[in-house]
Amino acid sequence: MPLPPCGLYRTLAPVAGVPQGRLVFFHDHGNPGPGLYLPTGWSGNRAQFAETGQTLPDEASAALLEPLAPQGLYRVTGEFFCCEKRCRRFEDGLLVQLGYDGAGRPILFVPEWIGAALSFPEKGFPLDAARLKSIAPLKVPIVERVPGEQVH
Repeated sequence: MPLPPCGLYRTLAPVAGVPQGRLVFFHDHGNPGPGLYLPTGWSGNRAQFAETGQTLPDEASAALLEPLAPQGLYRVTGEFFCCEKRCRRFEDGLLVQLGYDGAGRPILFVPEWIGAALSFPEKGFPLDAARLKSIAPLKVPIVERVPGEQVH
């Protein structure tokens, strides 16, 4: 069985010392080798991952990983509610940010214009994973900047 692509996953069973139901990043070329990297924290509603991971015991154990949609900005493609209780309605065309908790459960954050800036709240809406079919990713460049660096 070939290794899966690098990206976000949720463990379906214990694997490489990581318990079932955990958010992980899989690298096929990581340090010390193909393996799982655990979150070290969140910044801007995006999970940050450890630089060193746990190596997969064998390629077959990759079957214990459930692929997750990438973190980032999305557009709602059809109105839906977050859950059966209908706590929050997401309207067609709405800009949302997809993030995850430590258990790999999706969370949607709804940004707002505040003055001249787009503001992302720290609190989001837990989402039934089946509802992810109603959002589509937006392409937004990710640029890592050195603190204090001038933006041109």
